[in-house]
Amino acid sequence: MEQLKQILHFFLHLDEKLIEYIALYGNWTYAIIFAIVFVETGLVIMPLLPGDSLLFAVGSLCAIDSLNLMLSMVLLFIAAVLGDTLNYSIGRSMGPVVFEKDYRFIKKKYLIQAQEFYEKHGGKAIIIARFVPIVRTFAPFVAGIGKMNYQRFLLFNILGAFVWVVGLTMLGFLFGNIPIVKNNFELVIFGIIGLSLLPIVFAFLKEKLS
Repeated sequence: MEQLKQILHFFLHLDEKLIEYIALYGNWTYAIIFAIVFVETGLVIMPLLPGDSLLFAVGSLCAIDSLNLMLSMVLLFIAAVLGDTLNYSIGRSMGPVVFEKDYRFIKKKYLIQAQEFYEKHGGKAIIIARFVPIVRTFAPFVAGIGKMNYQRFLLFNILGAFVWVVGLTMLGFLFGNIPIVKNNFELVIFGIIGLSLLPIVFAFLKEKLS
């Protein structure tokens, strides 16, 4: 619980944290944001890292020249593609055995949710999942378990990473420093999370009402 509180505090104050990192580490900040996106998308045991809010915060800092916009987007795009590729490879090597029980860092219910999401949307799930927390981390893992054709997976992986990184980073770049947004950053982050969860909510309601 304490760890969850720390993660929550971290991404709710991500704009402040990044400014601190830039002051402390300079250009090494690029390595930090690369690592966060790579770990969130690449390691199935780390689904709670703040991917969406990180991209938005990075974009807002690029707008005030604290970070370079093009360099940030290129690095984050590479991190997202490599992360999903690693996750896919791990899932492919582990196979269906992971569905048999709960593991300490891999919750069976998350795997089942991701599998249902993947089965419903097919290859497009890799793109859509980029915008859905938790599912984003598990979707490539499940695609690997299902032995999805790698070339097909890579295409969806690249498209999804591009739309996710460029879309959210540019949102932060364009709107992150508007006074009402900057002064209510926590509410904006909750709004981003809420929008990210909408596909799951709509799918759930559609299933219940059908």
